[in-house]
Amino acid sequence: MHLTRIQSALALMCILSLAGCGDFLDVTNPGPVEDDALDRPEAMPALVHGMSSDLSYALSRMSYITALAAGEQSSSGSYLWTKAVAGGVMDIDEAPDVWGAMQRARWVAESGLARMQAVLGSDFESSPLAARAYLHAAYSNRMLGESVCQAVFDGGPPGDPKQHFERAESHFTSALAIAQSAGDAQAVSAALAGRASVRASLARWDEAVADAEKVPIGFSYDAIFSLNSGRENNYFVSETYNRLEATEYGTEWAEVFGDPRVRWDTLYDAGGSVRKGQDGQTPVFQQRKYATFADDIPLAKGTEMLLIRAEAVLRDDDVPGAVEFINQERAFYGLGDASASTPAEGWALLQRERGAVLWIEGRRLWDLRRWHAEGLNDFLEGRDDCIPPSREEQAANPNF
Repeated sequence: MHLTRIQSALALMCILSLAGCGDFLDVTNPGPVEDDALDRPEAMPALVHGMSSDLSYALSRMSYITALAAGEQSSSGSYLWTKAVAGGVMDIDEAPDVWGAMQRARWVAESGLARMQAVLGSDFESSPLAARAYLHAAYSNRMLGESVCQAVFDGGPPGDPKQHFERAESHFTSALAIAQSAGDAQAVSAALAGRASVRASLARWDEAVADAEKVPIGFSYDAIFSLNSGRENNYFVSETYNRLEATEYGTEWAEVFGDPRVRWDTLYDAGGSVRKGQDGQTPVFQQRKYATFADDIPLAKGTEMLLIRAEAVLRDDDVPGAVEFINQERAFYGLGDASASTPAEGWALLQRERGAVLWIEGRRLWDLRRWHAEGLNDFLEGRDDCIPPSREEQAANPNF
């Protein structure tokens, strides 16, 4: 639970009772809190909540932008930048500052970990909070590795984005060790699932499978959102549910009906005609995966682990083995068996299944990017495939 949820609940209780809360309601704002006030064990929960908030804030923006870039959604909106991104041009200077938000999430988690180690001392290695902090740092780095064109760390020189995967793997490994020591089963699975995904991205498939097979099929680890404030809202909902800036119309998913993994619906006006988006022209097939500002975005799922195992054996041309893992995943969602006989059919099936399982979770662009590099998918041909460093980063960083 975010700290602000607790505060809001307390305030509401006070307002409703109108008694016994004088000290809470009469508190005086002391002004800015000194940095060293965080150097206390009792401040660590708030520090980790802040990491979680920054990760969620960045992910909801990154997932929306990359959904357009990866063809998970098309533009039906009034923003020029969304039309550009949906058309394959990653010119997002007018977009929400997704580069800065992702870098903030990484930096806050990693610098917070250093503070926690200093404050907690020997208790750090068995602290569930430390395991969670490592997970936030790891998933923030994975998010960057899957979306940016260049890795840039704290004003340093630009480098290969796979550096983020290597950094994420290290953080996941630390999270796993601490979670096992603390007996935190959820954090253990979150660390294994995250590490499996980055090891797959680093083409270390045997290690990826070794992690993936330990994660329960029903497991899910989410980025958390709430109704408390605009900053805690799921931004994806703002643009695709409250406003009609994006649509499934014109995407491959517009031909997918009744799939619980890809939930969308056609909107109609009072006269029975299909509603148009903010541009007044494009029909709206509205995503229904995220319908409220408090809907969470998955960071890791057990069903993805089955698809990692499927891709690993498919890379050895074991089509029946890949189909078996895929059908285990489909059965979990109540879907019938799929089939494939040749490697080409197997790859087409795998790519479609990963697209459905991870639909609008901010993961598709990286999948398309790595498959395009191997000649396995041509969607990104002639299109931008990553988020460039922001104009602010380039202006402030002397290495550009």
